[in-house]
Amino acid sequence: MGSFSIWHWLVVLVIVLLVFGTKKLRNIGSDLGGAVKGFKDGMKGDGSEAKPGQLAGGQTIEGEVKDKQKS
Repeated sequence: MGSFSIWHWLVVLVIVLLVFGTKKLRNIGSDLGGAVKGFKDGMKGDGSEAKPGQLAGGQTIEGEVKDKQKS
C-alpha cells in the first residue's frame, strides 16, 4: 500500500481537472491568494487605523455621560 506513485497523482489530477475545470480551479486559487494577502496586510498593523474615540484627522472627541432622569 505505501505511498502513491507519480502515475496515481497524475490520474487524480486529471480527474480533478475534468470534474472542476480549469477556470473554476483558477478562481479558487486567486480567491485563496487574495485572502492570504489580506490576512498578511491585516497582521502588519502599520498603525494607520483609527483608535477608539479618535477621528481620522487625529482629533480626539472628549465628553461626559450624564444619566437621563425622568421628570
